[in-house]
Amino acid sequence: MSVFLDPTGEATYGIAICARCSRKFLMAELQSDPNYPGLMVCSEDVDEYDPYRLAPRAPDKIILPFNRPDTPVNTRPAGVIQEAGDEFFITEDGNSYLEF
Repeated sequence: MSVFLDPTGEATYGIAICARCSRKFLMAELQSDPNYPGLMVCSEDVDEYDPYRLAPRAPDKIILPFNRPDTPVNTRPAGVIQEAGDEFFITEDGNSYLEF
């Protein structure tokens, strides 16, 4: 059964069909679907916006409480500290050292 839609007083005289239910509406009554912007649907067939389509949230900024500088420390891989060509070991208490 066909339904007569009177477009008098509307912005356009266009009549469109809902992309989901295939019923005819005035063009002003149809709206773009939030999940599929190309689909023009009636107010009964509009989906809720899918949150998984949003952009991912920004990663957390994790900053350490202290940073080690990127400048090299004058050490050999064996742990021997070099100072102006002299080599020495520092003892555990830090007060004395052994010369070579």
